[in-house]
Amino acid sequence: MYRVILSLFILLLHQVPTGAQDSISLQKNYRSRTSWVAAANVAGYGGTMVALYRSWYLNYPRSPFHTFNDMPEWKQADKAGHLYSAYIQSSASTDLWKWAGMNRKTRIWVGGLSGTVYQTAIEILDGFSADWGWSWGDIGANVLGSGTYIAQALAWDEQRIRLKFSFHRKNYNDPTLDLRSDQLFGSGWSERMLKDYNGQTYWASVRLAPFFTHGHLPPWLSLAVGYGAEGLFGGRDNIATNSSGTVTFDRRDRVRVRQWYLSPDIDWTQIKTNKKAVSVLLTFLNAFKFPAPTLMFSNGKWKVIPLYF
Repeated sequence: MYRVILSLFILLLHQVPTGAQDSISLQKNYRSRTSWVAAANVAGYGGTMVALYRSWYLNYPRSPFHTFNDMPEWKQADKAGHLYSAYIQSSASTDLWKWAGMNRKTRIWVGGLSGTVYQTAIEILDGFSADWGWSWGDIGANVLGSGTYIAQALAWDEQRIRLKFSFHRKNYNDPTLDLRSDQLFGSGWSERMLKDYNGQTYWASVRLAPFFTHGHLPPWLSLAVGYGAEGLFGGRDNIATNSSGTVTFDRRDRVRVRQWYLSPDIDWTQIKTNKKAVSVLLTFLNAFKFPAPTLMFSNGKWKVIPLYF
């Protein structure tokens, strides 16, 4: 889930200062802004890709380009990550092109498709990695993420349904599971946030006021539907073998389950402020689900969680 960090980096990169200027001054600056945006995309994303290659792909064996069907893995939580990442990148890129003065429909399509383009570049690196491969499932999730942004922007000129992310670190009172988690996902908090699907939740947060126009609801009030999974100690099952075929881990007793959530949320962009720094902070916070009481459905049972993130 290094794609999540890449998405948030791009989101912050695209929070550029606009400043108060009249229309004539803005028209004069649009050309230089366009050049700045193009340079920022090339330098920022290019630099991130180089760093990603050196820190991630360089340490793993490479192979000729190949495809890989990973749709049955991780209860599709990884696909939710692709959906979210492409959406966040599309949103950030469109805002940046808007600042550069690009007309509405053009920036929606150019910026909106950026998420898919960014993610496809990573998918190509996966295709040359022996441990992974080009995944058509990942590509489909990327396109759906960008499409979620583009469709709303064209239809409503705003994002009434925002995709968000939350994470909580899973700890087990079981030395075998703790060791397996460290091996798969890393031992540090940041590593776990990026890799451990057991602690990740992806949300579709729906702002209620536009759909209930006579309800006098606060413009920031949202209702979020989340998806996650638990009991995942391997891509397809909870068993592992070494190169000689000897079983090194077998915890098929742990049930692999999907989890669905329902929880109130906040659309931070609906909180008005004249301070640019506060606006940037609210935009960043909007990429995450606000911690709140949550109703969970999993393995045929309902559970109320007083505070979930």
